[in-house]
Formats: sequence, structure tokens, C-alpha cells
Amino acid sequence: MAIKEEFNNLLDKLKAERDEIGLKLHLASMEAKKEFEAAEQQWQLVKAKAAEIADDSVETSEEFIAKAKVVGEELKETYQRVTKRLSE
Repeated sequence: MAIKEEFNNLLDKLKAERDEIGLKLHLASMEAKKEFEAAEQQWQLVKAKAAEIADDSVETSEEFIAKAKVVGEELKETYQRVTKRLSE
């Protein structure tokens, strides 16, 4: 699987997790809400990088995509921690 395709799959999963967490947040603890707010900044960064990657007129290297994927993976871990807190 090409790195661009892997990144797009990760982006889809992140969006789904983000949406699910958003639905549960109204019942969440303050700690979980604060962690999610911090994750929102990472989400904006990932979305911006995804837009650049998707724009065929913008030159993106595999290194750029790999770095975006690292940020996405970190965000995925944050979402998993928030989800765990929401289920406790």
C-alpha cells in the first residue's frame, strides 16, 4: 500500500474516532474534555497536511507524508486515551 493511501486510511479512521468522541464528550470529565481540546489542535494540523497531500498541484514528498502520518498516529493514541476515559 502506498504511503499516501495509508495516510488517507488513517485520516478516515481519525475522523470517525473524533466524531464518536464528540458525541460522548457532553458526559465526560473535565480532564477528558481538556485532553480532547488539546487533540483538536493536532486534528487541525493533520487536516491541513492532508489538504496539502490531496492537492496534486502541491509538491509533497514521501518524507512529508511520513511526518504527517506520525502526527496522525500520535493523534490516534490521544483519541484512544480519551475514549478509554469516556468508558470508565
